[in-house]
Parts: sequence; structure tokens; C-alpha cells
Amino acid sequence: MKKASSVFYISAAIIALLVVFGVFMPEVLEEFTGKLQTFISNSFGWYYLIVVTLMTIVCLWFLISPVGRIKLGRQDEKPEFTRPTWIAMLFSAGMGIGLVFWGTAEPLSHYAVSSPTGEVGTNQAIRDAMRFTFFHWGIHAWGIYGIVGLSLAYFNFRHGEPGLISATLKPIFGEKVKGVSGKVIDIIAVVATVLGVATTLGFGAVQINGGLSFLYDIPNNILVQLIIITIVTVLFMISAWTGLSKGIKYLSNANMGLAVILFLIMLFVGPTIFILNLFTDTIGTYIQSIARMSFRIAPLDGEIRGWITGWTIFYWAWWISWSPFVGVFIARVSRGRSIREFVFSVLLIPSVIGFLWFAAFGGSAIHLEHNGIAQISGLATEETLFAVFENYPLGLIASFIAIILIATFFITSADSGTYVLGMMTTNGSHSPGNQVKLTWGILLAAIAVALLYTGGLDALQNTMIIAALPFSIIMALMTVSLIKALYKESRELGIGRIKKRSDL
Repeated sequence: MKKASSVFYISAAIIALLVVFGVFMPEVLEEFTGKLQTFISNSFGWYYLIVVTLMTIVCLWFLISPVGRIKLGRQDEKPEFTRPTWIAMLFSAGMGIGLVFWGTAEPLSHYAVSSPTGEVGTNQAIRDAMRFTFFHWGIHAWGIYGIVGLSLAYFNFRHGEPGLISATLKPIFGEKVKGVSGKVIDIIAVVATVLGVATTLGFGAVQINGGLSFLYDIPNNILVQLIIITIVTVLFMISAWTGLSKGIKYLSNANMGLAVILFLIMLFVGPTIFILNLFTDTIGTYIQSIARMSFRIAPLDGEIRGWITGWTIFYWAWWISWSPFVGVFIARVSRGRSIREFVFSVLLIPSVIGFLWFAAFGGSAIHLEHNGIAQISGLATEETLFAVFENYPLGLIASFIAIILIATFFITSADSGTYVLGMMTTNGSHSPGNQVKLTWGILLAAIAVALLYTGGLDALQNTMIIAALPFSIIMALMTVSLIKALYKESRELGIGRIKKRSDL
């Protein structure tokens, strides 16, 4: 167990300063983040699209490349966790609350409110809504997580480097990563992680509040959300105190169990054949149009470009700001896996699970609206899921399970977040001290409340896009560094070398 590093104190001071601004000068913070977000989205949208697509291509290349045989650890090392538990932990940390929050809201919004192609309420709008939802939550998102997690796991477990973002850049910068430049890199990663996790906690609190408001007429306001965050903070700190192998492991398995139950309820009480047909058709259109969607920026159409900024760029920024947290976490639980198994399981399995989820929940919501059964698209984003349940059998039971699932995802994300932040601020220790984790737990809750108080969901989204820009540059360098190190090792090991007849 290691003590906090200088990265901890500087990062914590930056986050505390943001909390102070959010509480005492909310208008100033809201105006500043809004203007900066607009500038970044308008000026660097093209950059986000290119860098995310390139990282996804690199991950897919590792899947088929000979370097995929290299283990994340000793070549004879066995994984610490079983495959089902491992995948559950990947999924819970990587998507969690987001899937539940946007499961009905995003496809419904694309269909009925603002279409990615300009049409709403049509059969084509249904196809476009699901295609772009799959795009936002598919292999591009997991490619971002994969490149960070793979870099950390490879350098940490294969080469004995500390579990720090800066350590993955050693092939480029050498021993300089142990100095001031390395500290700056780690501070950027920590701040991006805090803002990304805090944003997700904000989403969770808003949706729990929305569900309680829809079902029981409990007020939907910042006070109730503060109470929710306080209660859940206490719960996830208890979980974090128990350590990775107990609290997070058990909660991740519980999350997957509850998610499966909720999915099966929606699949069978909803329009089952429509859901299955929609899933199958959308998989095809997603694969067919993935290249076009990856680089779509609409330079000549302001309305469509605004949609891309509000959705695609927002998501790419969200995944990038989450990637230090998710990357460190999935690296920590992936020791002993081969690179090929890591990439396959991180990119493809969670993507398919997400596609099934959106087909079931988004498809059920669209089916209600398209057939004139219910008008849901006009509701607040956090209430749409519960409004969908209201129109199907077992709706009350499903709503109750959903609230529990959001709470457990909330706890898991925050629990994992405090552990990861503890690692990142104790020189990569796999056993960060409880006091460090407790400090990060309190700061995560505080920044989530401050952002909600400042400007609700808009403030959360603005902050993520801002935090993602500097870290995306670090991610690009990590990708180059990983490629350089892997191909150097593959040459040393003779991996992928075609043997001559004289060698046989």
C-alpha cells in the first residue's frame, strides 16, 4: 500500500477549485464551460472523428495481427478472474449507467425529435435512429477504451512499469516520463477521469430522481439529487473499502444479473418480433455504413452538423474522458489474457450486448410512438424509460428493477472510479490506501453535485467535451508508443516471421 503522490495533491486541488466555482459562482462556470465547449466542438469536431476512428482501426488490427499472441503478463500466466466475471466487470465499468439512461432516450430522440438525416417520424427515421445509436455505442467507443486499457496492461504486466498513463509513453519519451512531463500527463488523466466519472454519476442521480418523480411524484430537483448522491456515495465507499476482489466483483456480477432480467422482461413483454427484426436489420446497415458514419462532419449543412456535434462529438468526448478510468480498470482485471482475447472481448462482446439492449428498449419506445400508442418523446430524458414501462405488462416491476439497476451501476462506477483514481495518484499502486480512495469518493460526489447545480445535464456534457481534448492527444501518443513497443517485441520473439526452409 502506497501513500499519495504529488499527482494526488495537485489533481485534488484542481477538482476542489472547480467545486468551489460551481457552488459559489455557478453562472461564471456555466458561461465559461459553455463558450469553451462551443469553440472546441466547432473547431475540433473533425479531429475527434479522425483520432477515434484511427484508434479503432489499430485495435482491430491487433485482433488479426500476429502480435495478438502476446500475453498481458508472463506468457504462461493465467487470468485472475473467470471469463464471465471478467466480461461483467468490463461491461459494468465501461457503460454502466449510460446504457440505462440512454437506452430508450437516444433512439427515440433520433426518431421523433432530431434525426441524423433530417427526417423524423418516418420508417427511414427508425432505421437511421437505430443505426446511429449502434454507431455511438459500438466498436468506436470500445476501441477508445481498448487502446488505453491495452497500453496500460501491456506496459504494467509485461514490462513491469507502474500502472500510470505516463508510463505507457516511455518508448517515445524515455526516462523523461518519470519527471515533470510525466506528472503533467498523469494530472491531465486524473482530471479527465474525475470529470468523466462525475458526469456519469450526475446522469445516474438525475435518472433515479426522474424515475422516482414519474412513479411516486417525488420532486425532480437538485435537492433530491443531492440526497441521492449522498446516499449512494456512502454505499459505494463501503464497497470500495472492501477492495477489488470483493465489492466490485460482486456488484459487477449483480449488475449483469439485473440487466439480463430487465432485458428479458422488455424483450418478451415488448414487441418481440419487431425488436428481433430491428436488431438484425440494424446490424447490417451498421456494418454497411460504418466508414461513412465514422467521418461524417457535414461541412455544408449547418443543421446536420449541429446534430453531429450534439451527439457524435459529445459521445466521442464522453468515451475519451472516461477512458483513463475504464482503461486503468480493465487493464487491472485483464492480467493473463492474450492481446487477441483482450481486443475481441473488449471491442466485440460489449458492443453486441449494447446493440441488443438498444434494440429492445429503443425499439419498444419507437414502436409505441410510431404506432400512436403513447407520446413519450416529449418527456424529460430521464423519464422516458419509465414511461415506456408504463405501457407494457410488468411495467411497475420493470421500473423497480431499473431503479435498483441504476443504483448498482452508480455504485459500481463510483466504486471502480475511486479505486482507479487511487491507483493513478499513488504511483500506480494496485492497493491504494483507503484514505486516498475516500478522498476521491468525496470529490467525485462533490463535483457531480457542483455540475448539476451549475447547469444540469448541459453543464455535465460541456465539461466532458472540454476534458477530453487534452487527453485525446495523450491517447494518440499512447497508440504510437504501444505500436512501437509491440512490434519491437514481436521482432525479438520472432512472432509473425515466415520461417525459411533452412530453419525447418
